[in-house]
Amino acid sequence: MDNKAIWYLENIDVGGIFCPKKMGEGLGEHHVKKVKKDDYIYMPDDASDKIYFINEGRVKIGSYADSGKEITKAIISKGEVFGELAMIGQEKRNDYAIAVEDTEICAISSEEMKSLIKDHSALSLFFMKIMGSKMIEMENRLESLVFKDSRSRIIEYLEEMVNKRGQRVGYEWVVRNFITHQEIANLTATSRQTVTTVLNELRNDEILTFDRKRLLIRDLDKLKAEIK
Repeated sequence: MDNKAIWYLENIDVGGIFCPKKMGEGLGEHHVKKVKKDDYIYMPDDASDKIYFINEGRVKIGSYADSGKEITKAIISKGEVFGELAMIGQEKRNDYAIAVEDTEICAISSEEMKSLIKDHSALSLFFMKIMGSKMIEMENRLESLVFKDSRSRIIEYLEEMVNKRGQRVGYEWVVRNFITHQEIANLTATSRQTVTTVLNELRNDEILTFDRKRLLIRDLDKLKAEIK
């Protein structure tokens, strides 16, 4: 499934639904909130009563194991929706959402979203696509953890980033707001040192280049061929 197509499914203006231009005119629970870096949006056991849209910035979704170890599930950015399990009866959060950088989010109550779905039937399909896509991503990640080595997992995640957020520039692909090596390590169950080593090897082979602000894939086919 092309994840980038999800946000424009059926020409739904998702940003317009979550962040309407005119605020405070009978919009119920619609609101905009600015969240500073490292501040939580919600935590485990908080009430699951809102769905969120990222207007600017990035958010990490994760959970804590019984041992206290932190598990990163996803890092999402502008234009993406999270907290959608509130739509299917989840009463309390079983994960957390934290701002990776200064972030602006828009929220709408699950009850109001259900009312909107009655008026816009395509919204129901929209949320089904989101949930289905995330389920497929989690299944693919589980298979990757079981069957692929750490190097392949890292490269596979880079390819996923290109597919989701990459912009084509000539024969190359650029991913802006590149995440940190530690964040990639958390998402691929590897170490920061391993991520750094793999990225440097790929740069030396002229497959990609990177800095703190962007990832540039010089040859996407060669990158894919590195996955074992």
